[in-house]
Formats: sequence, structure tokens, C-alpha cells
Amino acid sequence: MKIFVFSRPAALQLYRLYCSNSLPTLTLFTKDPCPLCDEAKEVLQPLRHRFVFQQVDISRPENREWFDRYRWDIPVFHLNGQFVMKHRVDVVLLDKLLNDTKTQK
Repeated sequence: MKIFVFSRPAALQLYRLYCSNSLPTLTLFTKDPCPLCDEAKEVLQPLRHRFVFQQVDISRPENREWFDRYRWDIPVFHLNGQFVMKHRVDVVLLDKLLNDTKTQK
């Protein structure tokens, strides 16, 4: 019998893959460089087990629509496709929204 030991990030990725149907999706609209985006990702780290995290690089040609919309406002966050905040992470608001999505299911 083989026992597999996963590092914490690998285990978290498997958990997210398994639970992706039940976890909400938090989308970060970003570009490189973006110091506020880097700061936001650090602030989000303790909550990462509660959502699927997705990043959209608005500087890529295929994301021109998002660039036109958010070029002066990044970081911008959507939860399940709906705008929720920009510039900085409001942890209290995000916690409330995540709890709301949990109770709606």
C-alpha cells in the first residue's frame, strides 16, 4: 500500500479541485506590476480555503474589455462574476459575502 504525502499547497489544490462545485469563485483583475495586487493576495491568504481563486491579467490582448473597464482601478474583485470591491481587500465585507454564498446553497 502506497501512502502519498502532499505538501500543503498541493493538498489545497486537490481540495479546491474536489470542492470547486461548492466553493464560490473570487476573481482578481490584475496586471504586472501591481503592488496593490500583491498586497491584496497576501491579505486574502488566510481565506483562500473558502473560495476558488482566479486571476485575470488585464494587460493580455484577449482581456482588452477588462483593461478598458479597470485599467485605473486594479486590483478589482468579482465574486461569482459580480463586482464586490476594488483597490484594497475589505476582509469584513468578503467574509460576509462568503458566508452569504455558503448559506444560499
